[in-house]
Amino acid sequence: MTQDAPKLLPAPLAPGKWVGGYRIVQKIGAGGFGIVYRAVSPTGQEVALKEYLPAALASRAHGDAPVVVERSKRALYRIGFRSFLEEGRALAQIVHPNVVSVLNFFQENDTVYLVMNYLQGASLQQFIVTSASLKHSKIFRESTIRSLFEEVLRGLRVVHQHKMLHLDIKPGNILVTDDDRAVLIDFGAARDVLHQGGKFLQPMFTPGFSAPEMYKRGKPIGPWTDIYAIGACMFSCMTGYPPPDAAKADCRAKLETMVADLQGKYSPLLIELVLSCMQTDPQARPHSVLSVQKILTRPPQAVVLEAQNQDYQSTRFFSEALRPASKPLR
Repeated sequence: MTQDAPKLLPAPLAPGKWVGGYRIVQKIGAGGFGIVYRAVSPTGQEVALKEYLPAALASRAHGDAPVVVERSKRALYRIGFRSFLEEGRALAQIVHPNVVSVLNFFQENDTVYLVMNYLQGASLQQFIVTSASLKHSKIFRESTIRSLFEEVLRGLRVVHQHKMLHLDIKPGNILVTDDDRAVLIDFGAARDVLHQGGKFLQPMFTPGFSAPEMYKRGKPIGPWTDIYAIGACMFSCMTGYPPPDAAKADCRAKLETMVADLQGKYSPLLIELVLSCMQTDPQARPHSVLSVQKILTRPPQAVVLEAQNQDYQSTRFFSEALRPASKPLR
């Protein structure tokens, strides 16, 4: 018996091709949802163009070929199509320095395109990996974690105010730009779910960063779900690795054991905030982004061990020595 050949990924649009008035320069990323390109707008602005083209549902033989969707998959493709379009419509209403900007969205070639700011930088995940490899006593200074997440939370608060959720917050989806700004990116899991009573049909799981309720059908999803992920990201900035997977029964016990090792390295306030955000019961977490912000901005109590003045007067998130090679928004 012969095995089926692996499914080929859809071919990207060819460099130089025009779509919706934008000229494709090159492919810069791809994922399960589709492809991201560097492109040039009609006014000459450099932008990132995100194309809906899920490999599981659609194919394209070459850069100038049409999108092909098998008859049996067309209903699912159209559901994703509408969701992607709604994502663009919702994000276009949000103008905030800590949330990726959707400048335009349009339909063409039987698919949807989102036009976003072209951002240069590196993901928080890249910084964590680089810092962990240095094997210092701390992955990041407490001042760095506080100032970076103050920015992330400002952006997330605006997202929630627009009745949206991110639902895939993780270090790989926080971009630290070359001008030292923390930006929430990749709202591929975002849905306007708060208008639908918190129902969420197809969650995306990232072990360690997805809240327990995302694994259980029928459990309400809400701002508290993003708050869990914020706590998980702060944990990674303190330890250099993801927290335990919430799907495992011993997750909380493992988390508390790991956090015990952070005593003396970070302030009790920051450690307690992580544990609070990552409570298994959503009702036990901070009830809003504003609640997390208020805790995070309280002055630390006594115990940050490095030269405190230096630790709390940094003008950049990360030193140049720690900065990975810059990559564009993906």
